[in-house]
Amino acid sequence: MSVYSDLVGQEHVVEVLQKAVAATRSATESQEMTHAWVFTGPPGSGRSSAAVAFAQALVCKQDGCGTCNECKSAANGAHPDVEVIATEGLSIKIDEVRELLTRVAWAPSMGGWRVVVMEDADRLTESAANALLKAIEEPGNRTVWLLCAPTLHDVLPTIRSRCRHLQLVTPSNTAVAQVLQSRDGISPDMADFAARVSQGHIGRARYLANNESVRNTRNTIMKLPLTLQGISSAFAAAQTLVDLATQQATEAAEQRNEKEVDDLSLAYGKGATGRGMATGGSKAIKDLEKEQKTRQTRMIRDGLDAALLDIATFYRDVMMVQAGANDALINRELEEEIRAVAAKAKPQSTIKKINAIMDARTNLGHNAAPLLTVEALMCVLAR
Repeated sequence: MSVYSDLVGQEHVVEVLQKAVAATRSATESQEMTHAWVFTGPPGSGRSSAAVAFAQALVCKQDGCGTCNECKSAANGAHPDVEVIATEGLSIKIDEVRELLTRVAWAPSMGGWRVVVMEDADRLTESAANALLKAIEEPGNRTVWLLCAPTLHDVLPTIRSRCRHLQLVTPSNTAVAQVLQSRDGISPDMADFAARVSQGHIGRARYLANNESVRNTRNTIMKLPLTLQGISSAFAAAQTLVDLATQQATEAAEQRNEKEVDDLSLAYGKGATGRGMATGGSKAIKDLEKEQKTRQTRMIRDGLDAALLDIATFYRDVMMVQAGANDALINRELEEEIRAVAAKAKPQSTIKKINAIMDARTNLGHNAAPLLTVEALMCVLAR
């Protein structure tokens, strides 16, 4: 058992992190360890998992055993010296960074390291990134910053120039399928399907394999390109896609939101005998509801982004058939439909459609209106 056990196909990264932890245990100076790291890699590669595992190993007396109290508390956010910043909004603002800097200015309470894991460093606003830069330029003696982002270019140049870079890779479908079978008890056929359609994203593969409703939703999404016969069908497909993303986000948020409001109300004394909430309770609940709305907006956008990636795999398979690479299909279950589309279209048209999907994803990332963005995309795909 080790904190690195969940890092599938990242042996090169694990080796670097183990050497860094070993360097902190020796009395001699070494270049293996530094105060700031940036972990990059495609979705599902495990960049956040790698950063959290490194944090666990740094505060663990056994270099990351995965079973001690330090390892467990660091993983679930309960360790006093490990801060895991995982924003649920669209961006990380300067006020949040300033508050964080105040907390991490303290010395480690348990004698080891104070570690900050920022899972979405690419969501820092410019002012927040500049505030963080100053802290990285003048680090505390026992403070380590672990930043995570999709690519190195998503991090401010002045920040990334002061960090050691670790690039994670997408694990192979075979490796993901083996993990699903050995750790989750998933059947070989289902593990192969989930690994293939998730394109190496182990978290999504596990989610797909264990949830029939998620697989049904994906099946609906994958058949949308087959419905595109004109402008009216394009608008209908766009509405279906946005409705599915909104429904998924709403279902995921409702139960969580209600519990958060109830817990906060209870903390402010609601329900206590003979009294209502303490002063400030109403404002705190309004602030929470505002945060919940922002979180749900991001969940809708993330759901749309995942759906567009799935649709991109459809056209990718069309392009592979057009190129004669028939044995490399991601969506084998739709092979007959894919071949029919490939026979009617030109390769240049397929490439344009894939590019249009990627452009739509970029626009959604820049806060473009979801329905308008997807409608424009579907009109392009319907041509």
